Amino acid sequence: MTTSSFSNNKNFQIGFLITLVTALYLVISSIVIGKNAFFLQLNTDLGPAADTFFKYWTNLGDGLVWIAIAILFFIYRKNKFPLLIAAIIVSTLITQLTKNYIFPAEPRPTAAIADINAIHTVPGVELHTAYSFPSGHTGTAFTIFLLACLLIKKRWVVPVGFVYALLAGYSRIYLAQHFPLDVGAGMIAALCTVLISFFIQERWEQKSHINGL
Repeated sequence: MTTSSFSNNKNFQIGFLITLVTALYLVISSIVIGKNAFFLQLNTDLGPAADTFFKYWTNLGDGLVWIAIAILFFIYRKNKFPLLIAAIIVSTLITQLTKNYIFPAEPRPTAAIADINAIHTVPGVELHTAYSFPSGHTGTAFTIFLLACLLIKKRWVVPVGFVYALLAGYSRIYLAQHFPLDVGAGMIAALCTVLISFFIQERWEQKSHINGL
């Protein structure tokens, strides 16, 4: 992995661009339409099948998914472990520092919107009320997507990975856990995470080469 391979990686370039454009769309729409109003537009009842689907799909953005990713790295990409560890640490720091110190205890939709009856909720899903910004699940899902774009050369990884991450992000809105603004911020956090993690991996490889490891 070198700077030149990074700049010429078509999958990563496309993945980065569509993530950035989607994030900007969510952020700008939230500002123009209004955070609450935009949430209510997207948080629409799509029926029992969608309720069940998003109830379980959202788990693919949970922090525990990193265990499965770590196993895949161990099997196929041992030499890229610094990249993975850096991604986990940086992603966690960005989201948790923002949630707890920059925008501390930001209210979630069910706490911020007075008319609770206007919000679609899914039975069996515990509704959180604080620490809304940004969406950690979205940050995790898009970090995984972008890492896949960086490391997998097959073209299918972009559409398949983007759909996976986008559905994980949308699930947070559908389940009334986050605003679209939070989801857009989670995508931006993922972009920053992967860029920082890439350069940590590159420095590690350079240092290893110098030391003859």
